[in-house]
Amino acid sequence: MGIGETLLLAFGLSMDACAVAVCKGLACRTVRLRQMLITGLWFGGFQALMPLIGYWCGVAFRRQISAYDHWIAFALLTFLGGKILWKLFQKEEAPADASFAPREMAAMSLATSIDALAVGMTLALLPDIHIYPAVLLIGAVTLVLSALGVGLGGILGAKYQTVARVVGSI
Repeated sequence: MGIGETLLLAFGLSMDACAVAVCKGLACRTVRLRQMLITGLWFGGFQALMPLIGYWCGVAFRRQISAYDHWIAFALLTFLGGKILWKLFQKEEAPADASFAPREMAAMSLATSIDALAVGMTLALLPDIHIYPAVLLIGAVTLVLSALGVGLGGILGAKYQTVARVVGSI
């Protein structure tokens, strides 16, 4: 898997974390650089850790599943694609919380990185994967996009707060 494919994978995996980060920024009265970094580090760290855990699990069971590994990869990727489509048609969940407490951030980081665990299992089935650079790239892309997402959410929230309240009350 080359750098281009890994970068596309990193962007794809980071999208849900970025969306949650934008919502975090919208929930804040003012966004500070510290909040952007906290969010980026939590989300980026989990997005790097989960595919690594998935990869290790996949490697541990590679021998037992080698006869039908292509079907497992197909099923996992189909599940992930279905999950993305399902989210597109779901209504908005609970309103965003402005808390950056470790318990909140850990829960959101875990929730947004479950798909990365499945991707890690799939990566273990690839013959030419270099997992450590891949997970570092996934984590770095998620860190940057999540930090920027909080900032963007803060800007949008400050600019359109009154309009959003009017539309929401109608």
